[in-house]
Amino acid sequence: MNSTQSLKSAIVVRLIMPALMFIILETIISYFVTLHYVDEAYDRWLLDSARSLVQEVKVADNKVYTDLSASALEIFKWDAQDQTYFKVIAEKSGLLAGDIFVPESFVASDLMLPVFSNNIIRGQPVRVVSMQVPKMNMPEAVYIHVAETLNKRHDMMIDILLADLVPQLLLILMIGLYLFKGVHWGLAPLHKLADEIAQRSPHDLSPIAETYIFTEVRTLMDTINQLLESLSLAIASQQRFISNAAHQLRTPLAGLKLQAERAQRETTVEAMQPALRQIQTSADRASHMVTQLLVLARSEPVAGNRTLESIDLRALVREVCIEWVPKALKKQFDLSFDDPKQPVWIQGDAILLAELLNNLIDNALAYGDSREEINVKLFAEPRVCLSVENAGQSIPSEEQARIFERFYRIQGSTGEGCGLGLAIVKEIAELHQAQVSLNSRTAGDGVVVAVMFNAFPRLKFSSDSSGGQ
Repeated sequence: MNSTQSLKSAIVVRLIMPALMFIILETIISYFVTLHYVDEAYDRWLLDSARSLVQEVKVADNKVYTDLSASALEIFKWDAQDQTYFKVIAEKSGLLAGDIFVPESFVASDLMLPVFSNNIIRGQPVRVVSMQVPKMNMPEAVYIHVAETLNKRHDMMIDILLADLVPQLLLILMIGLYLFKGVHWGLAPLHKLADEIAQRSPHDLSPIAETYIFTEVRTLMDTINQLLESLSLAIASQQRFISNAAHQLRTPLAGLKLQAERAQRETTVEAMQPALRQIQTSADRASHMVTQLLVLARSEPVAGNRTLESIDLRALVREVCIEWVPKALKKQFDLSFDDPKQPVWIQGDAILLAELLNNLIDNALAYGDSREEINVKLFAEPRVCLSVENAGQSIPSEEQARIFERFYRIQGSTGEGCGLGLAIVKEIAELHQAQVSLNSRTAGDGVVVAVMFNAFPRLKFSSDSSGGQ
C-alpha cells in the first residue's frame, strides 16, 4: 500500500534540498580555502622561528656551534596552545642543538628556500619547516628544522568555518520557514476547492465558480468542470435512455398482457391461435428491442484499457453477408457483396463492427422493397468506406437529420423496428472515429447508408464492449 505524501512537504523539501546541497558544497570548498590561508599565515610564523635560530649558529676555530641560553630556549619554545620542537644539525658535526627526533624535510644543498611538510611527533600531527643556514663563513652545511603542533591552526579553522557556516544555516532555516508558510498559503485554494467539492450534494454537478487566482488551480478547476459537464451529459443521456427504453418496452409488454388475457377467454386451441401468434410477435419484438438496447448500452464510448485491434474488414463483411443470405432469401431479397478482392485493414472491434453491419442489413430488409437487391459495398481507396444500398422509399431530407436519434421512427413507416438500428450504427461508427452519411440512390428510389473510416483510428474503450443481434 503506497503511503500518502504531503504535497506541502514535498515542495518544501525539493526547494530546501538544493540550498542544503549548496551549503555542504560551499562548506567543503571553504574548508580547503581556509586550510590554505591558515597554513600560509602560521607557516610565516614558523619560518620566523627557524630564521631566529639562524642567528644563533656561530663559527669559532673553523667549527660550527650554537649559542643558545636556557632563557632563550624557554622563550623560543613557549606557546600556550602548541608544542614547538627544533633541531640544528650540521652535515659533518651532527646534532648541534635541539631534539634529535624532529623529522627532517628534504632540502636541496644548493637552495636556500625553506621546505614545509606535515609529519607526526609522539603521535601528534605537526607542521615542519626545514631550511639551510646561509653558507657565508660556514665550514660545513648546517640545517635547521622546526616543528610545531597544529592546535592553533585547528582552532582558527573552526572559528572561521563557524563564522561562515552559522549565518548560512540561520539563513536556510529562515528560508525554510518562509517556504513552508508560502507553500501553505499557495495551497490554500486547493483546500478551499476540496472543501467546496466535499460539501456538495452528489446530485449537484453544476460548474465550480471561478474564484481561484492561481493559473494551476484554475487549470485543475477547469478540468473538474469539464468532468462535471461530461458527467451531467452522461447522466442526462442515461436517464433519457432509460425513460425511452421503458416507454418502448411498455407497448410490447402491454400487447403480451392483452393477448394472454384474450387467449385465456377462449375455450378451444383453434380459437387461441390468433392470440398466441400475437403473443409470439410481441415477444419477438420485445426480445429484439432488449437485444438492441443492450448493444446500444455496450457501444457507449467510455474510457478503458483495451485498444482496438487490426482487423480485415473485407473478411468480416463477407462473413456477415453470408450469415444474412438465408434470411434475405426467405424475405425474397437478393443480397450481394461487391468484394474489393483485397484485404482492407482497419483498427476496430470485430464484434461491434459486425453489429453495425447487422443493423444496416436488417434495416434494409425491414424497409426495402421485396424482390429487389440489397447491395453491400466495400471500398479501400481513397478512404475505407462501407455502404449498404437498398431499393424502396427514400427518406425525406427533413427527416434525415433525425433518423439516427434513438427510438425515432418516420411517421407512416412500414417496418416493425423500434428506432434503434441506425442509432446503434452511429454509436459504433463514432466509437471508431468514422462518419455515417445517409443518401438517396442515384438510380430510382432507395437509401444508401455509408460509413467512412479513417485509415487507422486508435481509440480505447471498455473491455466489455460487445453485442449481438
